[in-house]
Amino acid sequence: MDVKTLIRAIPDFPIPGILFRDITPLLKDKDGFRAAIDLFVDRFKGKGIDYVVAIEARGYMLGAPLAYAIGAGFVPVRKPGKLPGTKLTEDYALEYGTNSLEIHDDAVGNGHRVLIVDDLLATGGTANATRRLLERLGAKIEGYAFLIELADLKGRQHLGEHEITSFLTY
Repeated sequence: MDVKTLIRAIPDFPIPGILFRDITPLLKDKDGFRAAIDLFVDRFKGKGIDYVVAIEARGYMLGAPLAYAIGAGFVPVRKPGKLPGTKLTEDYALEYGTNSLEIHDDAVGNGHRVLIVDDLLATGGTANATRRLLERLGAKIEGYAFLIELADLKGRQHLGEHEITSFLTY
């Protein structure tokens, strides 16, 4: 199955000039969704990942089933004000503004092997902020995994020496 055929392009969303890659048609297609998750599972099964750390919100849709399939824990990284308890916060820039991400301060321990998952790599801001949060907790970053990469935005240049996997490139 060619999952790329199930990605919809939405011009001028969320602001004029942005071409948004919408994965909701993929998610609603049972065969397409299974094929997309299988891409991740085939790549990361047996790699000793302790936690799949996924970025709100579309990253959860890929990260949670991946964590289940490879026998890892699932850790959400959220936008501000969504997590109860004590947490760490990291600011970042994105292609059309700024934001912050948060993680529980006990989400992972020192030396835990983590995989950072999101639906899309654009400028690398959210993934890089997530990496910084995890490094503050002492995690060992095993790599990044994205369904989609927008190559022209050169986000991978901001993610350091960690392994980067993206399955679809635009």
